[in-house]
Amino acid sequence: MPTEENFTIEKLVYGGDGLSRLDGKVVLTPYVLPGEVVRAEVEPVKKDLFRGRLIEVISQSASRVSPPCPYFQHCGGCHYQHTDPNFQVEQKRSILREALRRVGKIDFSGEIQTITGEPWGYRNRAQLHIEDGNVGYFEHGSHSLCPIERCVIASPALNEAISKLKGQLLENVNTTIELFTNETDTQVHIWDRLPASARRLLESLGTTGPIEYTGFRVSPNSFFQVNRYLVDDLVTCAVADSGGEWAVDLYAGVGLFSARLAQTFKRVTAVESSRRAFHDLRFNMERRELQVTAENQPAEDYLTGLRQTPELILADPPRTGLGKYAVRELLRIRAPQLAIVSCDPATLARDLQGLLAGGYHIRQITLVDLFPQTFHVETVVHLVAQVSDLRKTFSQNH
Repeated sequence: MPTEENFTIEKLVYGGDGLSRLDGKVVLTPYVLPGEVVRAEVEPVKKDLFRGRLIEVISQSASRVSPPCPYFQHCGGCHYQHTDPNFQVEQKRSILREALRRVGKIDFSGEIQTITGEPWGYRNRAQLHIEDGNVGYFEHGSHSLCPIERCVIASPALNEAISKLKGQLLENVNTTIELFTNETDTQVHIWDRLPASARRLLESLGTTGPIEYTGFRVSPNSFFQVNRYLVDDLVTCAVADSGGEWAVDLYAGVGLFSARLAQTFKRVTAVESSRRAFHDLRFNMERRELQVTAENQPAEDYLTGLRQTPELILADPPRTGLGKYAVRELLRIRAPQLAIVSCDPATLARDLQGLLAGGYHIRQITLVDLFPQTFHVETVVHLVAQVSDLRKTFSQNH
């Protein structure tokens, strides 16, 4: 049974919660800050893990601010609107260090650089739920709808689309749609089968086909970065000052990194498993007349067949990370430079643990705050290889 308890928040952890301890057990509570004394309704989740539902902040942190969004703490989209963006980045940096230490056993003592941008109105993509005429996001920790009028982290064009949806006759429509915009055109992706009349209403928001985004064709279901202010900064950070004969871009998507790599490498191989994204990738590279060879296969399969060594391998894997097999193949190939773009600190730490054990060394870690107001952490890690270490490790393991 839930009980009401008072306790002090020790720190923020990945996922947006604050961690505290109660009678030796861990309590995770959202919408709190380190050092705050709070009152919360606490109930067990596992033997030594409890969830807290915030009732009152008894002693506030000096970093606490008033959230500008009326749906905050109801809508599940944001986690940190109760503190300023600078403090958010500071906390994300600490969370990243802890993940490296706890998951990867990596005690990185160097500076974690940061790249930040506009903290509001930055999202160019939104997933909206429609239920009987209401439009919004899911509530925190549930699949119950939180109806909204506008979203403070969404771009102007997305908020315009939300307003149009509110004016449509959608009382009997229950579906999910995804909107992606370049602020001129809006792409509409409808998840479910709907009556023709409802589909026409939703499609009137924009187009169901590809749109152009900063010179890239992006089709529905093709991945593209969601922060409209920091796309170029992310690419510049990932590619850095690398150049030479040959680079490989794994999980290449529509070619965001490949296009920049082709400016400093004589040839680039871009590897993408999704057929839809692969068609966009090939179209984008051919249109720009770049020396990029597009490969439509999983990154792991491509690495397995790779028998030559590029100067750089850049990888932007999904949340699940590279995985043991890809790490093993990267150690076999032993490119002099690796660049990893990660959206999950835990899987990043796991992958880095294997790469460092195999002879790579961290040259630089940069936190790119692509998702202000949320717990999500985007990290770019540059690694360099000591070839003698790699050869020694590989011979020992085989």
